[in-house]
Amino acid sequence: MDAHRDADAGRVPAFDILAPARQTHPLVLASPHSGNQYPADFLAAARLDARALRKSEDCFVDEIFAFAPALGVPLIRALFPRAYLDANREAYELDADMFIDPLPGYVNTRSPRVAAGLGTIARVVANGEDIYKRRLRFAEAQARINACYTPYHTALRRLVDDTRAAFGHALLIDCHSMPSPGAAPGGDRGRNRPDIVLGDCYGNACAPAIIDAADGFLSGLGYRVNRNNPYAGGYTTRHYGRPRQGVHALQIEIARELYMDEAALTRLPFLDVLARHMGELVNTLGALPGDGLEPR
Repeated sequence: MDAHRDADAGRVPAFDILAPARQTHPLVLASPHSGNQYPADFLAAARLDARALRKSEDCFVDEIFAFAPALGVPLIRALFPRAYLDANREAYELDADMFIDPLPGYVNTRSPRVAAGLGTIARVVANGEDIYKRRLRFAEAQARINACYTPYHTALRRLVDDTRAAFGHALLIDCHSMPSPGAAPGGDRGRNRPDIVLGDCYGNACAPAIIDAADGFLSGLGYRVNRNNPYAGGYTTRHYGRPRQGVHALQIEIARELYMDEAALTRLPFLDVLARHMGELVNTLGALPGDGLEPR
């Protein structure tokens, strides 16, 4: 296991990589939102307690995909929490109203993610509650980007580039979970919502054969699968997915109600079944012939 630790004393590692003894599939798995190591200075600045902050986590997603090394596939997982910094954003998607000092001109302050309060440094947790009890300084955001965002994406880029060099192409699977509408009071507890959403940025991030194979496999197991609705793929999928350059990216969102109690933040028994199915999915995608991965 490879880990990166910030040079500042007391900081947690930014990420670790669960690496196989030998990579046998042209796949890389990433879990950017399952981190749960909360820095003390962040907790001190937050108006919410640690349990409320955890509502933004993709809880246990790294466990669901922890089989990766046994299948000959690396898994990179962020250890910092999403509420602290979101690695599935541009480096500088920031809300100017969150900061005391003016932001540099290169900061993207007008993206839809920023408007929703969910930029690189989020203003709110998943249920819409404000995180901070004070405004921040830009230097605080810069320090988080330097310590967490940059090393995470440097390592992810290296994994993708090494995989493409070794196999002639690479498939990055960005692994996420989605809150279940029925988990909220008055939410839809019907059976029409999806269990899994596959996002390929509307056909721009990976070859059609990849999302077709993933959809067919998961649907065959009985999961209700949507494509690109309501999640078409975040920054990672858009940024790394370059099918014409031999790099494909697919985002997978799994309904949390399948594998966890969303109120108690505890695992359900189906997590083990889901992990087995995700392992079978990885094997299915890893077996796709490279010459069949033609872009649209």
